[in-house]
Amino acid sequence: MQNDQEFIHIVMVDIEPEHEEAFSQWYVEHHFPDLLGCPGWLSAQRLQNMGEGQKYAAMYRVAGQWAFETEEFHKVKGFGPFEPHVRNFRRLQLRPISEVATA
Repeated sequence: MQNDQEFIHIVMVDIEPEHEEAFSQWYVEHHFPDLLGCPGWLSAQRLQNMGEGQKYAAMYRVAGQWAFETEEFHKVKGFGPFEPHVRNFRRLQLRPISEVATA
């Protein structure tokens, strides 16, 4: 993947059940604003799995791989106070190969 090519970054995790509510609140109120304040982080959305696999996902639109190299990103990456309670971490990085527009 080219360093300056926009892509989708997906993070999938489980969180210990007793921390789910606080984790969800922290994610939306702190983590998303912190990440979106970093250069190259363009949008963020939180999702809940409807099937097998990790329960929670976050999907980000990122301007390029360079966004992971900024000082700002290094200050806010990770799961903050919930790091010890996160399980089954998985990450996907997807680049577009085609686009379909609807009218």
